[in-house]
This record gives sequence, C-alpha cells and structure tokens, in this order.
Amino acid sequence: MTYREYSLLVNSDLFRHAGARGTVGFLRNIALSPGFQYGFWMRTASYLNGHPLLKFGPAQVARLTLRHYSLKYCISIPWRTRIGAGFYIGHFGQIIVHDRSVIGRNCNISQGVTVGQANRGPRKGYATIGDNVYIGPGAKIVGNVKVGNDVAIGANCVVTKDVPDNAVVVGVPGRVISYEGSRDYVNWTDY
Repeated sequence: MTYREYSLLVNSDLFRHAGARGTVGFLRNIALSPGFQYGFWMRTASYLNGHPLLKFGPAQVARLTLRHYSLKYCISIPWRTRIGAGFYIGHFGQIIVHDRSVIGRNCNISQGVTVGQANRGPRKGYATIGDNVYIGPGAKIVGNVKVGNDVAIGANCVVTKDVPDNAVVVGVPGRVISYEGSRDYVNWTDY
C-alpha cells in the first residue's frame, strides 16, 4: 500500500464518521470517536507493516496501539483484514471480524457483529462482503458466503448463505424480505 492509498483510506473513513474532512475533524474524531480511533490505528498498522523500513519500529508501536484499542473497545478486526474505503464502526463493543474476510467500500458495522469462519461443510471458509453494506447490531455472517452490494443485514440476523445485491436480510437463518437494500443506512459516501 502506498502512502497515497493509506491517506485515501483514512480520509474516507473520517468523512464517513464526521461528514467532513480536515485537521479539525481529524483531531476531534481521533480524540472522541472510538470507531474512527480503531479504524485509524488498523489502517496505520496495515500501512506500516507493508514497508520494510517501517516494519519493525513504527509498525510495532501501531500494532500495540491497535491492541490497546482492541481491548478497550472490545473490537477485534486484525490489521491484515482487507477493508475498502469508507469503513464505519457505528458503536463499539463485541465486534469480531476474521482476518481473511474481505469487506468492500462504505461498510457500516454495528456492535455485536461477528464475521467468522466455518471450519467444515459446504460453506467452509470466510465471508466476502460487497460495497455499501449495512450490518445491523448482533448480526452474524459465518462461512464462505458472498454478501452482495447495497445489502442491509438486520439486527441479530444469522447469514449462512449468499445474499444477492440490494437485498434486506433478517432472521435466523437469514432470509431476504425485500430488495430495498441499504439506501438511507449507508450515508456520507461522496468523499
């Protein structure tokens, strides 16, 4: 990852949290927004670990800081996880994402969300989540499932099968109830 790509990711995350860019917005959110704090250190650790000269000193500090916020806010999203621009953590607490999962652009993750691994069966593996996806509080996405673009996953939903684009999924197991998608749930994407 280049510095330009890193800067784009941090600025897009900031815009998704604050609706604005700039130094004042950055300082306010790095001090007061747990979701942005965690995302910033996750992006920083990922960037620094990709460079041979920065891999040992600064990268270790960034990973330790990320670990601190992981314990403080009960968020476990490893720095190795591939996450697109505009990542938004709405509320902190009990968020777990497997490091081999892939998350697209403009994803909203709420508290209590798990994006986990299935160890056996036809869905053995890790999830791939599309762009502009809203994942409601307590939702679980387990195994090798593909979540399409513009999807809304309801609170406490358990997703174990592929989800088409623009779907609204609810229940245990998750089922599609409409095709209105994540419109009005995923905001500030025009960064």
